[in-house]
Amino acid sequence: ATALAELRELARGIYPALLTEAGLSPALTSLAERAAVPVVLGALPDERPPAVVERTCYFVVSEALANAAKHASASRVDVEVVAHGDGLRVVVADDGVGGADAAGSGLRGLADRVAALGGLLHVSSPVRGGTRVTATLPCG
Repeated sequence: ATALAELRELARGIYPALLTEAGLSPALTSLAERAAVPVVLGALPDERPPAVVERTCYFVVSEALANAAKHASASRVDVEVVAHGDGLRVVVADDGVGGADAAGSGLRGLADRVAALGGLLHVSSPVRGGTRVTATLPCG
């Protein structure tokens, strides 16, 4: 059932109907419940940001969770989305092996997606120090 739901998400343009219908917080909660690594959700926004910002936040978290599961040998990932000036700050931090390549195709693609909105993506990934992906996104 989970695989079918994920395939349907992909067929709908990568993001789930829940994101469109209910917003970022419920969509991230669902994403965390289905993640291959235990996820601890911290702060999530009460109000809905613009749709393009919601989608970008979702992609940032989704890609970071996939990387934590595939490459980091992480045992835990912390996620939060908080107000930051006139926008949002998304932080996804894992306790994995670190050493992520910010120039790799997945993270580079995220940086491009975030930059297209006028935002910034920062990756901190010291060897044996986990990986922290931070995106700042304007909402105005």
